Amino acid sequence: METPEQSAAETGPDEERPTGVAAQNWDGASADPRYRAAVVDLLGALAYGELAAFERLAADARLAPGLDDKAALARMAAAEFQHYDNLARRLAEVGVEPAAAMEPFAAPLDEFHRLTAPSDWLEGLVKAYVGDAIAADFYREIAHRLDSDTRELVVGVLGDTGYADFAVDKVRTAIEADPRLGGPLALWARRLMGEALSQAQRVVADRDALSTMLVGGVADGFDLAEIGQMFARITEAHTKRMAALGLAA
Repeated sequence: METPEQSAAETGPDEERPTGVAAQNWDGASADPRYRAAVVDLLGALAYGELAAFERLAADARLAPGLDDKAALARMAAAEFQHYDNLARRLAEVGVEPAAAMEPFAAPLDEFHRLTAPSDWLEGLVKAYVGDAIAADFYREIAHRLDSDTRELVVGVLGDTGYADFAVDKVRTAIEADPRLGGPLALWARRLMGEALSQAQRVVADRDALSTMLVGGVADGFDLAEIGQMFARITEAHTKRMAALGLAA
């Protein structure tokens, strides 16, 4: 999901002409079995994340305080399912069963959602806005290093569903009506930030193909300095999102 501010990937260094894997299409890049395995993992993780987002938004729609809100969330849930469908279709096209690609990521993502179950409507809005955006920033950073076909798909499924503006409006309105809500929601958002980053690190560490790609074993990975810069951009984008919500980072 996009944010009112630039994504972390967009606030990074000026884009240069693609080189290496990023200058190839899928047919060329996937000749390396290690790269193919890494992309299958990446698409599997994204697909399960989109499916989980659909389920969560559909559940949130049932808790919405008004019919307009219920309808808005239902539309956004439908958009998330379309993103999932695009990823599942791509996995099938490259000869991978979507369920098999998603399965390694189901347990860790489910655990993240268990640990960050919101207690009310506003916490649910902040979770989707902050938590999903952190994950999207991470995937966008990786997308710049992927082949052109995969990059286009990943960037497309991370597109805005309208949730960012919706969440910002609802949360800011609630805080303006009752300023006491600001403190607890800010603490909640900080917890989400920590859990989201920890979960991402666990997933990458558990999947050899993904970790190898990230540190440059295949494709055009990150060196240690670049990894630090990447997380600095993600943190900066999070701070901007918090400001958009009217919360202290």
